[in-house]
Amino acid sequence: MIRPLELYVGLRYMRAKRSNHFISFISLMATLGIVLGVAALIVVLSVMNGFGTELRGRILDVVSHVTITEGFTGLRRWEQADTTVSKQAHVLATAPYIEGQGMLLRGRNASGVAVRGILPEREKAVSEITSKIQAGDLSALTPDGKGIVIGNALAKRLGVKLGDRLALVAQQGGSDQLSPNLLRLTVVGLFNLGMYQYDNAMVLIHLNDARQLFRSGEEVSGLRIKLDDGELAPAVGRHLSQVLGSHYRARDWTQQHRNFFVALQDQKRILFIVLMMIVAVAAFNIVSTLIMMVTDKRADIAIMQTLGFSTGTITSIFVIQGALLALAGTLSGAVIGVVLAWNVETLVAGIEHLLGFNFLAADIYPMTDLPAEVIWGDVGMIVGTTILLGIVATIYPAWRASRGQPAEALRYE
Repeated sequence: MIRPLELYVGLRYMRAKRSNHFISFISLMATLGIVLGVAALIVVLSVMNGFGTELRGRILDVVSHVTITEGFTGLRRWEQADTTVSKQAHVLATAPYIEGQGMLLRGRNASGVAVRGILPEREKAVSEITSKIQAGDLSALTPDGKGIVIGNALAKRLGVKLGDRLALVAQQGGSDQLSPNLLRLTVVGLFNLGMYQYDNAMVLIHLNDARQLFRSGEEVSGLRIKLDDGELAPAVGRHLSQVLGSHYRARDWTQQHRNFFVALQDQKRILFIVLMMIVAVAAFNIVSTLIMMVTDKRADIAIMQTLGFSTGTITSIFVIQGALLALAGTLSGAVIGVVLAWNVETLVAGIEHLLGFNFLAADIYPMTDLPAEVIWGDVGMIVGTTILLGIVATIYPAWRASRGQPAEALRYE
């Protein structure tokens, strides 16, 4: 048990002006190492948290919470399924859709695209794509208007703008029986979802145009469902599968992107372990600091032993010094890390502007900015682990201080 005496002497040693400046320098370096390690760990984990949260939000702008399909074919009686699904708890809205692959042509330029046929008014209720329209209007997709809404990245690549005409080609039949179908469409809207793979490769057309393009008749690919809470998607999906019957298939957004989010969590754990090793190296620099301090204070230790200080008391004095170094470095690093994490987007934007290039290229990474989300549970775990490592690092030098021989230490004093 650490009593006021040990705390008083330990604090006196910390405040005293040391004659050995080299020990002071080593102490400073050990503390700065902890500061940098803790700050880097908080910033990196906050960026990982922000990246995951922001990416999930952008994905859900396009992907529905739950999707209902019929086996591995189209949904033939979607109105009947829609009536049943709309009555279930947590369901806010539904929208039918038709999906397929096509080729978008503009003069000599061509690009493969993912085509989604929608009913605009119902699509607005299940996705946030309306708020991502930069030019034009999703409502301009009318049953007989032959309109198309494309991503801004795709529009730049093809060199098109609002009002331009495009040709959309889709392949029908198997690879041994090609029967292409072509629609001539007018660009009525441009969207920017902030995710290159969607902005560069997805187009929206009216459901009737999609039926004509893919010759699907009255079938649709499936039914998109929006819930009042996206986290309930797995449970609601299982419930809908039971209600609709075995020939229907319900998939939620966590299943569609499961591998990605699992990989993101694995990367976060790996980064935590790797960076914590760096923090551990900095924390164990306290060992060398205390060993030199013990050597420097041999006479003081010997005097305390002759005055009757117990082994535990002397050990506690040096444990307190090491713990205070670890505490100072950890708390300072935590404050710096949190402040940097809150301002990381501004800092990265400023560095990119200064250097004249982007760290995250849009055609390589799904996002071009670095959002950060500080989770206080992560901060607490980092602070607690670092302080614990710092205390563990003090045990050996503190124990060594208590094992000295007073007569030997005072012989040359």
